[in-house]
Amino acid sequence: MYTREQIEKAVKDKGYKWFEDTSNKGYDVNIVGVRNNAPSIADKVTNVFDDFITISYKDSLGNWQFFCWNATTDAGKKGVEKFGNPKGVARLVAGQYRGAWAIDKHRGKYDALCQRLGNVTVWRDANRDLKFDEIKTDTGMFGINIHKAGTDSTWVENWSEGCQVFKRAKDFETFMFICKKAAKIHGNKFSYTLLEI
Repeated sequence: MYTREQIEKAVKDKGYKWFEDTSNKGYDVNIVGVRNNAPSIADKVTNVFDDFITISYKDSLGNWQFFCWNATTDAGKKGVEKFGNPKGVARLVAGQYRGAWAIDKHRGKYDALCQRLGNVTVWRDANRDLKFDEIKTDTGMFGINIHKAGTDSTWVENWSEGCQVFKRAKDFETFMFICKKAAKIHGNKFSYTLLEI
């Protein structure tokens, strides 16, 4: 787990935008994923929720709020072995993607942050060897959504073929409650930053 201060420092150290909410209305959210890229597992498909998604924002009283949840920023075993895109399974390239997501229906089923407004860059891996190859990049609109797995999922499997996915449904519900408040104040447009350990 991380603190808001650690996440803020890491984002700023990369030269990325950190949203401070100068409007004094609150809910100018910083959504930041942290990929577990430790040397022992850096390129392996772990198939577990060993990453984090965080959200930091000032509330309507100007106080910082912070949440850090278990998630995956990588495709799972089934996603890597049975990907749908002929170019290969996707792995989001670390970086900041400004204004690329909006609240919409994930696969037409439930509200999530869906890649609707801007391009992202992913690594493409088509050899199914259960290791992530970072050789070939692809930039475009791929439906790299931020959504949930099951009630409290153990394995990633095909919950992700490149999406950023919450381990627990209840954590995702809290996240979406915050995002919906943010959308009412600042508009339905969200940025996402992915860091690596």
